[in-house]
Amino acid sequence: MDRSADATRVLEHSDTGAQKNRVVTEEEWLQKWETHNIGFHKEQGHPLLQKYLDVLSSGRSGLRIFFPLCGKAVDMKWLADMGHDVVGVEVSEQALKEFFAEHSLPYSEEPVPEIPGAKMFQSTSGNISLYCCSIYDLSSSIVGKFDGFWDRGALVAVNPCDRQRYANLMISLMEQNSSYLLVTVSYDPNKHKGPPFYVPESEIKSLFGSHCEIKCLEKVNDFSEKHRQWGLDYFLEVLYLLKLVS
Repeated sequence: MDRSADATRVLEHSDTGAQKNRVVTEEEWLQKWETHNIGFHKEQGHPLLQKYLDVLSSGRSGLRIFFPLCGKAVDMKWLADMGHDVVGVEVSEQALKEFFAEHSLPYSEEPVPEIPGAKMFQSTSGNISLYCCSIYDLSSSIVGKFDGFWDRGALVAVNPCDRQRYANLMISLMEQNSSYLLVTVSYDPNKHKGPPFYVPESEIKSLFGSHCEIKCLEKVNDFSEKHRQWGLDYFLEVLYLLKLVS
């Protein structure tokens, strides 16, 4: 673990290797869902979200919580069951329908007038609303603003060339007192093309630092056999807390 941490510190001052120009198309993401090539999906709730729930909620109930690039994250139902309102966005309609089916949740489906071709799937209970469209088609005028964000697998999936656009959107959706939990991954980007993409702390500061206070909460060794097969010798999850500067 110490060696991993040392390597991380070195990499945080280097570039992102060949990943800088890598582009994954919307069609490729849709195909991952169609072929069930979704190694990024966690069947269980994420331990970092569970550990830092109080940081996300600050003890408040009934929050609006945003899941960018939500897939069929089981954490959405977990938070909704606590009384929070969950809003997600995902390009794959299959992913969203699987979410409702796997949790036996009845839902309605309706078009989103402001976004041609987009759909919104909402649980009958009304506290889970999932948009099927490109995340870049969303705005605060469509989805409002949020008290909490759980960004695990989103920023690290966005094409590197789109990160600033993505960050600007997230900032525009933040309420003044919101808590944004952001999970990135750290590994040698010269050994794996991504996604998930390596995002160094220096880039987090570049993307969000002019609007947010940024605190690194924890680094977790998440290395597995899958990462070994990718040719890596370490893989960390890095959790940040972002708070708007008033």
